[in-house]
Amino acid sequence: MGWAACQGESGEMEEICEKIACFWYSYAPWCPSCQQTDSEWETFARNGETLQISVGKVDVIQEPGLSGRFFVTTLPAFFHAKDGIFRRYRGPGIYEDLQNYILEKKWQSVEPLTGWKSPASLTMSGMAGLFSISGKIWHLHNYFTVTLGIPAWCSYVFFIMATLIFGLLMGLVLVIISECFYVPLPRHLSERTDQTRRSEEAHKAEQLQDAEEEKDDSNEEENKDSLVDDEEEKEDLGDEDEAEEDEEEDSAATRVDEERNDAQDQGPLREVQEDGEPEPEEDTPVQPSPADTEVAEDTLRQRKSQHADKGP
Repeated sequence: MGWAACQGESGEMEEICEKIACFWYSYAPWCPSCQQTDSEWETFARNGETLQISVGKVDVIQEPGLSGRFFVTTLPAFFHAKDGIFRRYRGPGIYEDLQNYILEKKWQSVEPLTGWKSPASLTMSGMAGLFSISGKIWHLHNYFTVTLGIPAWCSYVFFIMATLIFGLLMGLVLVIISECFYVPLPRHLSERTDQTRRSEEAHKAEQLQDAEEEKDDSNEEENKDSLVDDEEEKEDLGDEDEAEEDEEEDSAATRVDEERNDAQDQGPLREVQEDGEPEPEEDTPVQPSPADTEVAEDTLRQRKSQHADKGP
């Protein structure tokens, strides 16, 4: 057991960690925190055989796929594995803490990396591939700028053009695959579908037209009903006016008849009073004058003429 025991790709690490316990951490040469942890980690690694554990470290620059498989986003990142089960250690990188983590078996209380977080899952395999591609692009960029001395903007233009061309090629491949799996309909079936679609559109247009016509007819009927109602109301008002006028005429004629009857009845009474003793003036009824009778008759005749003019 030594420094290189836990290095390599995930498949190799799983085979090793199924047999022995492993403890390693991911670092980068440019990381200041990793540089401070190196001395403590070297002391812990020298006691690995005493602790019966294989100790190692992984450079994320040299092994981007492995850092992607364990989804390393912060540095340094510590991992512990035993019986093929991986756990992440989130404590300080100090020798005493690391040693107590193994001796006191604190790793048993840490949640293992299972499900989609497991290094063997499909998700983490995809992440490993992406990290590997990014690492190769980074190495290629360093080769252009450092080894060949090409300006950095030329390297960026190269990668942009390569991305566009790669996208166009992938789109072309997808189109070809879809054409291979697409089965066109026979000609008679396609014509039949077109005819069916046209007939459905014509049927929908007819339904819309019928609905509009029904709406217009209903509006016309409502307008006619409202006009008829208005005319009936006017006729009812005219009939009421005529009835009132007739009542007024009847009342006027009744008054004239009563006045005539009173005048006729008072004639004999006047003759009797002349023959007999005179009665007190207070009990003598007031006799209507002929002038008042003529005025009432004239008023009655005017109302009848007005009613005759309004009638036609």
